[in-house]
Amino acid sequence: MSFQDVELVDWAEFDSVREELGSNFARILRYFSEDGVKSVEAIEKAIREKMTAALIVPAHTLKGESLQFGAVRLSMIAEKIEMTARHLVEIQQTPEELVPEAAELRPAFKETMESLEKATNPLVQRRNGFAEREAANQKFGRL
Repeated sequence: MSFQDVELVDWAEFDSVREELGSNFARILRYFSEDGVKSVEAIEKAIREKMTAALIVPAHTLKGESLQFGAVRLSMIAEKIEMTARHLVEIQQTPEELVPEAAELRPAFKETMESLEKATNPLVQRRNGFAEREAANQKFGRL
């Protein structure tokens, strides 16, 4: 199952959390980014080493933290990994069937973090605005 058609971020949820956390928002978002990298790496390692049980905790963590920031696609991928891994542990199977979801995880995490960074970093927004104005003014004074 491909998750490409799933909304990347629920911006209403994101804005709600941002307002709720206030001045703590940036710090907690940074923790999410750092923890997310660790979770993605742990999931990839567990898939490579065929350690089904080792998928559950990082997928569960990533699912919950993603939902807090409205990262819908990332959360859905993590949930699929977690729930399938739980089932596979019960039936004592290795996680080969989760390779497609694991392959989608890192790009989804990267795209999510880029979107969240763009939405929260005023320097990125200003830089983009400046670049657009600069590009629109490139022909000034030219024949």
